[in-house]
Amino acid sequence: MERGEVRRFTKRSRRRRMMWISAAGTAVFLVVAVTLTAFSPLMALRTIDVQGTSRIKASAVSAALKDQLGRPLPLVDFTAIRADLAAFPLIRSFSTESHPPSTLVVRIVERVPVGIITDGTTFRLVDAAKVTISQSASRPAGFPIIHASGPAGSSDAQSGFDAAVAVLQALPANVLSTVDTVTAATRDDVTFTLLGSGAKVVWGSPDQSELKAADLAAIMKSAGGTSGSVFDVSSPHSVVRK
Repeated sequence: MERGEVRRFTKRSRRRRMMWISAAGTAVFLVVAVTLTAFSPLMALRTIDVQGTSRIKASAVSAALKDQLGRPLPLVDFTAIRADLAAFPLIRSFSTESHPPSTLVVRIVERVPVGIITDGTTFRLVDAAKVTISQSASRPAGFPIIHASGPAGSSDAQSGFDAAVAVLQALPANVLSTVDTVTAATRDDVTFTLLGSGAKVVWGSPDQSELKAADLAAIMKSAGGTSGSVFDVSSPHSVVRK
C-alpha cells in the first residue's frame, strides 16, 4: 500500500514537472520568436510619415531623420531624433508613433506667430515664447507690432511682453485683425491701437480679458465712428470713451 502511494505521488510530481517544463519552453519560444521578428529586416524602418507641418517642409523633416532608415523599429534612436528636430526652430513640440512593420509617424506642432518685434530696420515675426519664426525688411501683413518690455515665459509677474501676448490671444478674431500696435511696460498697462481709425484701447492687465473684449465690442458698435477715440476698458463694465 505504502509503495503504491509513493508511486502515485512520484507520478504526480513528474507530471507537474513536465507541465512546468513545457510551459517554460513555450514561453521561451514565444519570446525568442517575437524578438527575432521584431529585430528582423522585415521590421526595418522604411517610411517616415511627417504630419502637422505648414511653415516647415515635411520633406525637410524626413531628410533630417533619414539616418534612422533601415533600423528595426525597436532600435530607432529617439534621442537622436530629438536632437535632429531641435535644428528646426519652428517646431514647438513633436510626438512619434511606431506603425509596424516599417513606418514611423512623426507629428509636428509648429510655433504659432502672435506678433512682430522690430529690431532696427528688421521685422521679426515671433511666437508667444518670443522665438523668431521669420524676419524681413518689410512688415509682415496681418500681425500687430509688439512694443513691450520683459522676456517671454518669465517668472517675473510684471513682464510686459507676456501681458501683451495674453491680451492678443484673448481678443476675438474680428478685433485682433484690426490691431496695429500693442504696448506694455508692465502687465498692468497694456494698450493697443487700431488700424485705419487710429483709435486707442486702454486694456490694463490681462485679467478679465473676456469681459473687456465684450465691453469693447459693445462700445465700438454703439460709438459709430472711432477715429481718434480712446476706449478705456481697464475696469470691466465701467468703460470710458474719451
